[in-house]
Amino acid sequence: QGQPLWTAEYLPTSCARVDAIRSHGYPQQALRLAVAIVRTLKLQQRQQQEQFQQMNRKGGDKLFCKKLPLTEVVANTECWVGHPLDPIGCLFDTLTEVCVVHDDQPEPSTSNADSSNAAQSSLPQKTKYQHVPISGTRDRTESYLTLAFEVALLGLGQQRIMPSGLYAQEKACRSEEQLISKLQEVELDANLVAVLRKQAVLLLEGGPSSGLGLGIHRESVPMHTFAKYLFTSLLPYDTELAYNVGLRAMRLPILEGFPDSEETSNNIMRGRYPRWFTLGHIESQQCELASCMLNAAKGNMLHLRTVLEAAQRNIHSSSHLFKLAQDAFKIATPVDGPPHITLLNVALELGLQVLRMTLATPNWRRREMVRWLVSCATEIGFNALVSIMRSWFTLFTPTEATSMVATTVMSPNTAIQLNLDFKQQEDLASCARKLAIQCATKDPANCALCALTLCEKDPIAFETAYQIVIDAASGAMNSSQLFTIARYMEHRGYPGRSYNLAVLAMKNLTLAYNQDSHPAINDVHWACALSHSLGKTELANIIPVLIKSVHCATVLSDVLRRCALSAPGVGSLSDGKRRSQKPLSYDKPPLRQLLDAAIAAYVNTAHSRLSHISPRHYSDFIEFLVRAHETFILAHDGHIRFQQLIDNMKSMYKGKKKLMLLVRERFG
Repeated sequence: QGQPLWTAEYLPTSCARVDAIRSHGYPQQALRLAVAIVRTLKLQQRQQQEQFQQMNRKGGDKLFCKKLPLTEVVANTECWVGHPLDPIGCLFDTLTEVCVVHDDQPEPSTSNADSSNAAQSSLPQKTKYQHVPISGTRDRTESYLTLAFEVALLGLGQQRIMPSGLYAQEKACRSEEQLISKLQEVELDANLVAVLRKQAVLLLEGGPSSGLGLGIHRESVPMHTFAKYLFTSLLPYDTELAYNVGLRAMRLPILEGFPDSEETSNNIMRGRYPRWFTLGHIESQQCELASCMLNAAKGNMLHLRTVLEAAQRNIHSSSHLFKLAQDAFKIATPVDGPPHITLLNVALELGLQVLRMTLATPNWRRREMVRWLVSCATEIGFNALVSIMRSWFTLFTPTEATSMVATTVMSPNTAIQLNLDFKQQEDLASCARKLAIQCATKDPANCALCALTLCEKDPIAFETAYQIVIDAASGAMNSSQLFTIARYMEHRGYPGRSYNLAVLAMKNLTLAYNQDSHPAINDVHWACALSHSLGKTELANIIPVLIKSVHCATVLSDVLRRCALSAPGVGSLSDGKRRSQKPLSYDKPPLRQLLDAAIAAYVNTAHSRLSHISPRHYSDFIEFLVRAHETFILAHDGHIRFQQLIDNMKSMYKGKKKLMLLVRERFG
């Protein structure tokens, strides 16, 4: 068009020349040079576009192959945005300086009203711009403001490689945000909207020079922040173009090919060169772009589905995907209006993907994610809850499904919130019980007790859960878990089942001779007390199991004395018949067997302790012998047997003279 261009220099150098001329008091000359540089950039953009279209017609889609070398995919070898000389910012400031509207200063006043107005006017206000025509231009719509606006769009849309180094990456992010904030201060009119639409189309159809083009390098700087500005600015004027820009910019090639970027992000930040130190910030911007688009698309089903698919395909971080789901849920449930069911379903789909991504990968927010998903499904309604319970194995671990999902679904608050009728409540409870049974079968150790609790009102389901516990007692479940379920059964009024579980728990228990402070001792006493309360037969059946599992003399002697305090079966007679009230004898079964085991345990423990005893433990050992003597004398020949123990100790450990002296003083 016969306008002057500036092609002789490297762009940052040319812009530094503009800044130098301007700072030395030659604003008009700086303005002329800036206009020439911007027109040169526009010409280069058009030429690159034509070359790209020509190559595309000849070579098909080969140009877009991501495996091409860096020099073939990326046309720009340097970053304009984030460059130390700030070329784009320099051009923008130079061109907009003449477009600033300067308000007249108010006259000074001493009145109260005027002083308050002056205080308000002293606050920072948004800069106002006006179009200033360029002399000699043939395009009537072209002005210094449109050129400044266009060069900023050109610089922000440039495809550029992420610089290496923390400082360079942070500077690039800050420069991009500062330039976008300057663009946001410019009020859009018809001329600027036309420039915006033209540049958006050129960036979408652009080749290797465009960050929004079809083919970009894997390490290209993402366009999320810039695309969010383009989307919000274009949306009122060209909806389809706005969504095309947003969807194209959603991609994050550096993470493509990885299942979840929670660990991948750390690897990229630590293990590759150049390392992406700002990846967390980039993913946050990607999430904000998706959230902005979801909010705008909530009234259009087609756009909403397209944005959802793009977010699921391009957001690789489970944490950021979860944040997007929460944002969608918040938008869909306004405080002062009805919920938006379509957007709620989108939030649910995002939450389902989050749980699938984190099912096999540890995540410290996993419990929060599960609880949120149940809340979201509850907000949607009955069918959503049934759906997540039927497909629980793809979303939750068995423990999560029983303790958080099924328990919440069966709570009265859920039925009240959903306003369910009786049939729906029964269907929901049946589905939850079925889930609990499946979880108990898969992981009985962690889910059996919760499954029993959920199945209390259904006798068939409760019996099924009980049988699962019985079957798992020999392998998957330990004594502590079985004792807990046995106590639960007693609390619910099933003493027979509680006794069976207590016997199985006792079989899984091993208590050594020196474990007199083991946490399972209370469970042992409880199991024996339960057997004693049920009757002599039950006590006789559990005592052999007790003797086989427990080798601690003090525990055996304590159980022995407790069982002899009262008659077995007292207080638990359900048939109203009166039985014998005589306490059990130590000399008759079943206590005779327990007494012999306790005495044998004391003998073995005494010899074990003597083999490595030190003088400071002599007094404790004497107290131990006193307790042993109290148990020995319960047998009819207990005095003789205890004396034999003392004599054996004197002959076998006569080298421990001080200890034997204490034994003679106490026991003769």
